[in-house]
Amino acid sequence: IGERPIMATKHFSPLKKFLQRLGSRAVRFASHTDIPDAPSGFRAISRDAAMRLNVFNQYTYTLETIIQAGHKSMAITSVPVRTNPDLRPSRLVKSMPSYVFKSLNTILRIFVVYKPFRFFASIGLFFLTLGVLLGLRFVYYWFSGEGTGHVQSVVLSGVLLTFGFQTILAAFLADLLAVNRAILEDIHSRAKKEQYRRKEEKNWLLYIRKE
Repeated sequence: IGERPIMATKHFSPLKKFLQRLGSRAVRFASHTDIPDAPSGFRAISRDAAMRLNVFNQYTYTLETIIQAGHKSMAITSVPVRTNPDLRPSRLVKSMPSYVFKSLNTILRIFVVYKPFRFFASIGLFFLTLGVLLGLRFVYYWFSGEGTGHVQSVVLSGVLLTFGFQTILAAFLADLLAVNRAILEDIHSRAKKEQYRRKEEKNWLLYIRKE
């Protein structure tokens, strides 16, 4: 991936430079890679890597492919590149808020796809912790003789514990789906490689016949 000189690019506003750095940091966290310029479109992908990547988002492939490559333990690095002056408005970035929202949406979706157990389990544990704390709060007031005035804590604690428990169950189901998705992606990758191999053999046979 080509690393653009973000801080030295004159037509980038200070806000855009800040958001570029912040977005790249979020992608590094989500992908476990060390790519300083994640939104960069300057990139070279090997044929084998391209067959293993699956782009689902119709907005942009830049963030999605990095996160996929990181979670699939694919070799990925960056090299410094030079950029031309700004000759026309970007066709992708209509407005800064729209780009930020769509980029965050992409990062979140891919993170949920490749780390579903961690995502849902974190949410479930958060609500379980709140439910337990509210329950302990009611128990404290109950033993203090003031439990009758804190029934709302019991109700809210039960709701939070139920929601947290259901989210933990969803985490296990999502993890099973992730295993199935990984198997399907491997089958899809092998099918694409086999299709490409047959196409090469067919072209080679046609070439021999012409000779």
